[in-house]
Amino acid sequence: MRIEAIDFYYLSMPTVEDIGDGSQDALVVRVAAGGLEGWGECEASPLTSIAAYVAPMSHGACKPLRDVILGQPITGVADITRLAAEVEMQCMDLLQAAHTFSGIEIALWDLLGQASGQPVYQLLGYRQAYPKLPYASQLFGDTPEQTLTGCRVARERGFRAVKCGWGPFGKGSVQLDRDHLHAAREGLGKDGILLIDAGQIFREDVEAAAARIPFLAEVQAGWLEEPFLGGAYGAYAGLAARSDGVKLAGGEASHNFHMAQQLIDYGKVEFIQIDCGRIGGIGPAKRAADYAASRGVTYVNHTFTSHLALSASLQPYAGLKDHVICEFPFAPKAVALDMTTTHLLPDSNGEILIPDTPGLGITMNIEGMRPYLVDTELAVNGKVIYRTPNL
Repeated sequence: MRIEAIDFYYLSMPTVEDIGDGSQDALVVRVAAGGLEGWGECEASPLTSIAAYVAPMSHGACKPLRDVILGQPITGVADITRLAAEVEMQCMDLLQAAHTFSGIEIALWDLLGQASGQPVYQLLGYRQAYPKLPYASQLFGDTPEQTLTGCRVARERGFRAVKCGWGPFGKGSVQLDRDHLHAAREGLGKDGILLIDAGQIFREDVEAAAARIPFLAEVQAGWLEEPFLGGAYGAYAGLAARSDGVKLAGGEASHNFHMAQQLIDYGKVEFIQIDCGRIGGIGPAKRAADYAASRGVTYVNHTFTSHLALSASLQPYAGLKDHVICEFPFAPKAVALDMTTTHLLPDSNGEILIPDTPGLGITMNIEGMRPYLVDTELAVNGKVIYRTPNL
């Protein structure tokens, strides 16, 4: 079979707020081939990613993804690998290409899983999928009291692990950050797993990040995530050398396998967090999971959006029994929930079970998507090169 159509759907909340919440809009991808449809999601700016698919060629190494992918054969996993290599070569100067291809690649895995009657994790070579322990991923409150309430609500809903991130953390005084950390611990309880995400706030400032280490140790934080810019491997290594037992996590900014590899080897993180919607899809994420396991580093998914993205992000490490914890979008915006009828919710043990059905095991909600659909048209010299396709 050949790739007959690749359709993008730009979904958005009516109002997008200036907060660190990536669930406010989405770029959903539908790929059609051989009478089947696969679905994926890009974790990126929707309009920019659409442009990367249709923009006129700039030169031989800066082609639109449409020219490289559409019409190509897709009969097995090797074809996904081949297409990824073609995109890397022919779109190497199109810096949005990895984000755009991520959603397409995820949809191709979904499609091949349906064609073969297998879950994606089996196509990746795993015999079985192990349950994962979800952590409720949420933002710090504006005040320590709001942070305490957010963590308490998550615990009351049965989550044994909570991550607080972004918000005011690192923007004010060290004492204010300490207050937020202790509030989070109080809300979660003494026995819960508390994780902290700095949202790259310290950029390359190792001293500023190190000043928070004693307080992270006080509340027994399981990790400090993304204290620095994604490529600031030297800063990561510098903080790792003086982290006093507080483990570092990062990797969501990795746009290819090599960035993840360098964060492990040079940045000395102990948790590598990969977003399938950014790194180029499920294939390079699986490569990162395998590499992490070989280096004694724990692989974790990065997911703050929909359950389509959640299922995709769980596949690369589904069969790694000892890599247990997973990010769970605890309070996403309505668009992220309404776009699918399938939701991967914690079971009676508080664990997430990866779908054991063909493909990603996620059913899209077409009617649920319609209210959020952004009607989009791109034109060059008066010629329309993209228009929102019919759902």
